[in-house]
Formats: sequence, structure tokens, C-alpha cells
Amino acid sequence: MSKLEDVQVDMLEKARELFQLCDKDEKGFITKVDMQRLQSELPLTPEQLETVFDSLEQNNKGYLTPVEFSMGLGKLIGIELCQGAERMDHPRHEETFESGWSDDLDPADDDEEKRFCSMMEQLGAAQLFEDPHEIRELWARLRKERPELLSNFEEFLLRVSSYIKEVNHEKESMEQALKRKESDHDREVRCLYEEMEQQIKAERERLVCQEALRHDRSNLLQKELHNKEQELEKILYRQKKLEHQLQSLNSEQLETRVQNERLRHLNENLLEELEKSKWELEAVKGQLQKLQKEAQLEQEQKDRDVFRVSKNMQKEKQSLLRQLELL
Repeated sequence: MSKLEDVQVDMLEKARELFQLCDKDEKGFITKVDMQRLQSELPLTPEQLETVFDSLEQNNKGYLTPVEFSMGLGKLIGIELCQGAERMDHPRHEETFESGWSDDLDPADDDEEKRFCSMMEQLGAAQLFEDPHEIRELWARLRKERPELLSNFEEFLLRVSSYIKEVNHEKESMEQALKRKESDHDREVRCLYEEMEQQIKAERERLVCQEALRHDRSNLLQKELHNKEQELEKILYRQKKLEHQLQSLNSEQLETRVQNERLRHLNENLLEELEKSKWELEAVKGQLQKLQKEAQLEQEQKDRDVFRVSKNMQKEKQSLLRQLELL
């Protein structure tokens, strides 16, 4: 096999191991939660693993198949793994993968370490990974066996680093926004507290004013009560005076009662005469209505006679006209 095929096999084997490590339940796919199991294998934080998962997931399905996982890693690194990925997804060819990822590589010398650190500094990825040992191992292996792929690998690291930086920047922006929101919330709470204090103070002053008004009103009511008592004494005096007047009026009322009795008899006599006159009026009214009906009947008879005469005259007139026409 050529060196390219060796690298492909090694990458496929490592991709298969990583996928099996994530897919503990043997579902045949992995989710973003399953991806967190790679923290023990890769020097990446949970946020960085989520970033890698988002970069590998293209269809927004929420999961990755073995082919998508291996092809995604190959595209990110710059190696074509299509044929190997098909073999990875087919169980008959699993025995063709040879484990070469975990081989102990010869550690780099000081110059190589400096080059790696310089490369990581230039890419801005020096501070992004907690343990860049495996990245350092892969970089050294590509540098020795496939130096033409080293630029693709560095470009992959640059894109991942840029993406992680963007995510961290967004995270910091969100944290700052949350802090600003918390400060705004604290300021609003403080304003509400001050408003509440002012309302309590105003309410206390209002209660004090109400108490003073209540005291003044109590004094006023006492004065009014005293005045009412004096008025009551005057009323009692006037009542006694009115009782004497009432006694005198009772005697006058007896005389008035006698006169009222006389007037009642007179009123009854007048009512009898009124009823009699009313009966006579009804009789006259009935006779008048009878006369009106008779007059109406006579008028209707006259109208019929006039109509009959007019009709006869009209017939004679028509006959005369016909005769004139014949002449």
C-alpha cells in the first residue's frame, strides 16, 4: 500500500475507534451528547467538541452516521476517505483496518517542538486546547509521512481555531449582555425599591395627616354635640309650648268636625243631583246618536237615488249619442 493509503487506513481506524467510543449503545449514529465522550481522547473542551460536531453536521439532523463522521473528519483534514468510509460502514471490511493511530511516534526534538509551538501561535490555537499532545502527534506524523497534507491540516486547525474563537467571542458577548442585563435588572430593582420607599413615606405622611384631620374632626364633633344638646333643650321647651297650643286646637277641631259633618251631607246631596243629571245626559246622548244614525241612513238613500238618476241620465246620453252617430 502507498503512504496515502496508509494514512487513509490510519485515519479510518482512528475515526472508527472514536465513533465506537461515542456510540456506546450501538445505535448506529451519534448525537452531540455522545460526542462529549471524546473528552478523554481529544484535548478539547465540551464547547469545542460541540463546535466540531456542528462543523461535521451538514444537514441539521441532530446526529452523525459512521460515513458522515469519517468523511467529515477527512474533509476537515483534507484527506479523501470516501472509499475507506464505505468500508467502515460495511461490516465485512472491518478487519482491513489496521491500528496505527496509537503507535508511539518518536517524540520531536527541540526544534520540531519550537516549530509546532510557532505554528500553533501563528494559527492562534496555542491557548485553545488543554492538551495538544494528539494534535502534536498527528502534525509530526503528517510532517514526516505526508508533508503535502500538512498545509491542509494547518488550514483545518486554523478554521477550527477561528470557529472556536468566534464561539468564545459570542459566549463572551452573551456573558457581557447577561451582565448588562443583570446590572439593568439591579438598577430597575433599586429604582423600584426607591419608588416603594417614596410611596411608603408618602403613605406614612398621608396617615399622619389623616390622624390630624381625625383629631380635628373629633373636636368639631364634640362642639357640634354640645350645640345639639342646647338645641334639644330649646326643642323640649318648644314642645311643651306646642302641647298647650294643641289643646286649644283640639277644642277648635271639635267645632270644625261639626262643620265638616254638615258639609258632608251637603256634598252627598250634590252627588245625588250630579248622578241624576249624568243619567239624563246619557239618555239625551243616546237619542242624539239615534237621530244621527237616521240622518246618515237618509243621506245614504239620497246618495243612492242621485247615483241611480245619474246613471240613467248617462245611459240616455249614450243612447242619444248613438242615435246622432247613426244620423
